[in-house]
Amino acid sequence: MRIQPLADSHGRVATDLRVSLTDRCNLRCTYCMPAEGLDWLPHEEALTDDEVVRLVGIGVEQLGITEVRLTGGEPLLRRGLPGIVARLKQLDPAPELSLTTNGLGLARVATALHEAGLDRVNVSLDTARREDFKRITLRDRWDDVVAGLDAALAAGLEPVKVNAVLQRGINADQAPELLTWCLDRGLRLRFIEQMPLDAQHAWQREAMVTADEILASLGTRFTLTPTGTARGSAPAEEFLIDGGPETVGVIASVTRPFCGDCDRVRLTADGQIVNCLFSRDESDLRTPLRAGADDVELAELWVKAMAAKLPGHGIDDPTFLQPTRPMSAIGG
Repeated sequence: MRIQPLADSHGRVATDLRVSLTDRCNLRCTYCMPAEGLDWLPHEEALTDDEVVRLVGIGVEQLGITEVRLTGGEPLLRRGLPGIVARLKQLDPAPELSLTTNGLGLARVATALHEAGLDRVNVSLDTARREDFKRITLRDRWDDVVAGLDAALAAGLEPVKVNAVLQRGINADQAPELLTWCLDRGLRLRFIEQMPLDAQHAWQREAMVTADEILASLGTRFTLTPTGTARGSAPAEEFLIDGGPETVGVIASVTRPFCGDCDRVRLTADGQIVNCLFSRDESDLRTPLRAGADDVELAELWVKAMAAKLPGHGIDDPTFLQPTRPMSAIGG
């Protein structure tokens, strides 16, 4: 079958698909959602397993998607996750398949996920201190996340990456400590600038811990040097730690945007195509899918959605408005 690339009008081609399997989450990270949680999608509005596999299959087999990352909300809350992974890995050609998770419950399913075909995993962990984890997530589950990380390593889901967000007044001074903790355990750490994607719409640029601040903090304990390898479309700038071979990454979506090299597209849990994480527009695939559209028709709708992608996220534009839906509903 001829591949029709997911190209936009600015010369970029999407090959990396982020698939949200649920908008639900079992943590309440203060930079993401309110303590009381959110109004979750009704189950009938979420894509079924068959619908997820069909749409991802169209992306892989007709539109040139080569990497698929399963996200949420918290994707481990999706029932039958190993089965979904196995079916996606059977697509032809088989995509590189990864998972972004908060780690709760990972200890129970890491081996099953690896056996189903999952290649690697990213786990969100903002601190190496149990009490600060509880303060950030409003849940006393730090030990469960650590157990999940250990299980991922034991299962062979490597490299196991840790994603961390720093916040002023909580963990902004903990970058060197967290990096040491990760290095001691064979984990690959990446710091992410806090983005305007919280459900509360309380994000303020001046409150964000910037990439420059993160690097300066790490520099008090480590010598960091650029890897010298072209980043390409990868979101993280990678640095050698004390000459290497270990590295640390910084994703500076706000202060050092990399929109010009973006190769990502997102499919939400309710079947909407989002061509940029910060887009306020979505393109509906679920309705035509359930109305009987064939694969070619769905592929054409997807291509049209990507063609309208803007040149950048526009965070620095005075007219910038956050997406209506938060990160937990869009999928990271």
